[in-house]
Amino acid sequence: LPPFKVSGNEMDEAMRSFAEKVFASEVKDEETRHEISPFDVEEICPISHHEMQEHLIHTIRPGGKKRLRLKTIALVLPMAKMSSTRLSTIDEVMSTSPLYQAVPNFQRVQTTCDYASGVTVEDFEVVCQGLYRALCIREKYMRHSLQRFPRTPAQYLRSIEGEVWTADQSCGPVFTPPVKKGEDPFQADNLPEDLGYHVQMQDGVAYVYADAAAPSRGQPKDLPYPDLEGFINDMNFLLALIAQGPVKTYAHRRLKFLSSKFNLHEMLNEMEELKELKNNPHRDFYNCRKVDTHIHAAACMNQKHLLRFIKKSYRLDADRTVFQAEGKMLTLKEVFAQLNLHPYDLTVDSLDVHAGRQTFQRFDKFNAKYNPVGASELRDLYLKTENAIDGEYFATIIKEVGSDLEDAKYQYAEPRLSIYGRSPSEWDRLATWFNKHRIYSPNMKWMIQVPRIYDVFRAKNFLPHFGKMLENVFVPIFEATLNPRANKELSIFLRHITGFDSVDDESKHSGHMFSTKSPKPQEWVHEKNPSYTYYVYYMYANILVLNNLRRERGMNTFLFRPHCGEAGAITHLLAAFMTADNISHGLNLKKSPVLQYLYFLAQVPIAMSPLSNNSLFLEYAKNPLLDFHRKGLMVSLSTDDPMASAPESLALACWERHPAPGQCVLGTPCAGSRSLSRDVA
Repeated sequence: LPPFKVSGNEMDEAMRSFAEKVFASEVKDEETRHEISPFDVEEICPISHHEMQEHLIHTIRPGGKKRLRLKTIALVLPMAKMSSTRLSTIDEVMSTSPLYQAVPNFQRVQTTCDYASGVTVEDFEVVCQGLYRALCIREKYMRHSLQRFPRTPAQYLRSIEGEVWTADQSCGPVFTPPVKKGEDPFQADNLPEDLGYHVQMQDGVAYVYADAAAPSRGQPKDLPYPDLEGFINDMNFLLALIAQGPVKTYAHRRLKFLSSKFNLHEMLNEMEELKELKNNPHRDFYNCRKVDTHIHAAACMNQKHLLRFIKKSYRLDADRTVFQAEGKMLTLKEVFAQLNLHPYDLTVDSLDVHAGRQTFQRFDKFNAKYNPVGASELRDLYLKTENAIDGEYFATIIKEVGSDLEDAKYQYAEPRLSIYGRSPSEWDRLATWFNKHRIYSPNMKWMIQVPRIYDVFRAKNFLPHFGKMLENVFVPIFEATLNPRANKELSIFLRHITGFDSVDDESKHSGHMFSTKSPKPQEWVHEKNPSYTYYVYYMYANILVLNNLRRERGMNTFLFRPHCGEAGAITHLLAAFMTADNISHGLNLKKSPVLQYLYFLAQVPIAMSPLSNNSLFLEYAKNPLLDFHRKGLMVSLSTDDPMASAPESLALACWERHPAPGQCVLGTPCAGSRSLSRDVA
């Protein structure tokens, strides 16, 4: 692919100024906003309903007299051979759509004049044009970075443009195929040959060159590289779009309409769905497929599991040298003696890793819960990859969790391991730990999370500037991609990685608005942390180049899946809409009907964690997961951190109280009930 330039009209000064005002209003006094209030409008809007009627359903009789006639409109999914959306009756839709053919004979309601817009004709056209451009923006960034864009909205976009949609299999991600029986998941003799290319960071983005002299000649390899100015223009457009009154009104009414359709389907077909559910042999809540796509490795075990392991390790290794403190090596017995503890006396309560009400709105206290009995020594010993025993205890716990998943047979997880960007050697150490302990399970895949804590490292002079942090995170992966045999351990480890995450407390604000005037990463030398959008853009930019390079080499590619919308400004969700394949949390979508509607239209997956949120940012009863599910957003239920959240029995009990048709289960993407509209026309 040639280097791409992000298309779009150049933003004039008025639009740029408006976007800056929107950003300023989002971050103003954000620290004091603890409650998340849904956007609401009056049911009766003072808008010309008569004008809309004339525009949609007005016809002229031959004699000159006027008459009004309601038209039944059903939107049919455009097929590959169709160039426009065909109008049909609901019977034709049911007879031609594979979706309707595959489900039982539910009761269905035909809706006429399905606009529910509440805006004037002129505003309606502007709204649709804005939503269309927003979806095109997301599609563009997903395709260039080899991430996913759903087939259904892509077909409608091509239909609007008068083009024939074709399936382009080359634009999707490349995953490592499952290990076949008898194969070694850590096999090293099949690595591609080394290319000897050179990697160099320029303005925060990795560029690939044929040799070390090529950078001075300005001759990078022919790969797609991001365009910062185009990104800023698209971001400003979306900022202006989500702040426009008519778009807010339209999106709010559409979302409310979708929720009403779900409720109506539930009333009509609840018993039919329950009947179908009961007729599925060997499948119920306990043995359906559950995929936990948002879970941190350091908290992937439950509290009882960690307690049992601590007691077992003391019983077997009490006299083993396991810890180094102030240059002195200590045995496990001596470590507990220094803490005035004995494992025999420990209970789940005294372990004190559960995040309760005392951690609400206190991210610092929440992180402290990762220290068993409040002792950082036990965290280093049991939950770290680097210590005096080379992370053996942590590796053993994770393998036990994997074994439990295999025994459960239907449960899968995708734990996250941390790369901080403090040193380029972090990757080699993490890969060596992973391969040495052979941490593999067919029920597990892995992700890399990058904490947004540059300010901490800069304050301690670990990093000279933000660009160095990006270099430490991404250059080793580029080198392992170009020369895998020279970076054997890391190359093997990267086969098991599916994506990257960006994590930290979103409620912390930098006050910086990302723009073309922002300092380049190598110029960001002060101790202040960059904004969320700044982090997201440069992570996306490097993943974009990396994915295209790895696809050329026949290697697996990575998805960008950040924590987003748990707290902080709406602009976080806007940046993720442009760059992220899917997100975790997404609570603040409740604040913006436009973004919520765009996430619905684009079917952006959202892994939500109500029990984890209940301990930190949002009370369980106020969590919008069920509301999002009813509207048709692509939501799933995840654990986040089983060790710190409620015990698994409580989690199960909580969700057993919601036996609604189409109810989602742990980590399983929910498209809602079968009649949920894919509102993409």
